[in-house]
Amino acid sequence: MRLHLNRNVIRWIIIISSFIIVSLILWNTYVFFQHFKSEERSKMKSWTFAYTEFAKNAYDNSQDLDNFEVNVVAEYIVVDSTLNTPMLLLDKDQNIISHRNIFAKPRLTEKNELAQVYNDSIDDNYVETNKDRLILKFQRENQPLIMEDLEQTLYYGNSPLLNNLKYYPLALLLIILLFAAVVYFFYRSSKTAEQNKLWTGMAKETAHQIGTPLSSLVGWTEILKSENVNPDYIIEMEKDVDRLKTITERFSKIGSIPELKTIDIVSETQNSYVYLQSRTSKLIEFNIDIPEKEIMVKLNGQLFSWTIENLVKNAIDAMKGKGKLTLRLIEKEKQVLIQITDTGKGIPKSQWQTVFEPGYTTKKRGWGLGLSLSKRIIEDYHNGKIKVIQSELNKGTTFQIALKKHFKN
Repeated sequence: MRLHLNRNVIRWIIIISSFIIVSLILWNTYVFFQHFKSEERSKMKSWTFAYTEFAKNAYDNSQDLDNFEVNVVAEYIVVDSTLNTPMLLLDKDQNIISHRNIFAKPRLTEKNELAQVYNDSIDDNYVETNKDRLILKFQRENQPLIMEDLEQTLYYGNSPLLNNLKYYPLALLLIILLFAAVVYFFYRSSKTAEQNKLWTGMAKETAHQIGTPLSSLVGWTEILKSENVNPDYIIEMEKDVDRLKTITERFSKIGSIPELKTIDIVSETQNSYVYLQSRTSKLIEFNIDIPEKEIMVKLNGQLFSWTIENLVKNAIDAMKGKGKLTLRLIEKEKQVLIQITDTGKGIPKSQWQTVFEPGYTTKKRGWGLGLSLSKRIIEDYHNGKIKVIQSELNKGTTFQIALKKHFKN
């Protein structure tokens, strides 16, 4: 109990630690994004300052170019050449003075000069046509910079690098969600594994507990034989005792790898079917269509019989105790097909796979384990297939088991 508790504590420590680590990465990314955005704004402020000084001095005819402030020119040239931020410069009447890095489509290489000029003209038309939309877009991304001396306003958006970085937190958030989903399914799988161990232990304990009264019943049967009791009664009792032995062995095998033997599937299927027929209401019409020869298959007889029993009982429940039940055994070149058809209420096609899931049931009473057990017995233990091959509402359903034939060397 203490070991189980420690495992749960360790599991939760790992989960919480993982969430903290991912959250820290997400937070650091957000801080980096804001820092990068702040640096980009500083660059844009430097550009506006340099541009203002450059514009004022460039148009001052009395300014001696030899005495032009070198640091201002240098700052303008350096900052201007390194910026790849989309920007839109407007005058006081909201007319476009210039624009940078706003393209209608990806720019062509500079080697193709004719195409480059043609592309620039497209960009000019695009900017003029979409000016209002671009202003709103840039305003959402960054506060515009106003150059009061020139009566101009600079609208600018995020650089391509910043735009790419903007989606990084979303990618991390998606990773967190995927991680949470993995943790959830891992936790569910762990709980399911624990429950399976519990049910396996309960099944084996049930088999053990049934063994004691069963041995006693065998002894009482022998005593009744010496008391001149009607032999027919004793024969039926012995059948039921044998049936209890079979059930006990089935439960004792749960959770263990069963032993497969080469068995005639025709006689095995017929025996299981006939036994159920003799103990079922006469309102059920039983039909059986099987070959009159041996067909050898690698089987665990007890588990296979359990599968037939589950399918037959499921069919009887679907018919509400009245209808027609047909079993067919069809021999193929490499396979044997066992088909069980009822005239019950049918199954919607959307639920043909769902019926094999643990817990699925349409009955008020029942755990919904019969078909799930059958699927595990056939597919996991016998490497076969079990499925619904046909079903119509209010007309009936056909289940099919497919097993490989065993050929003698």
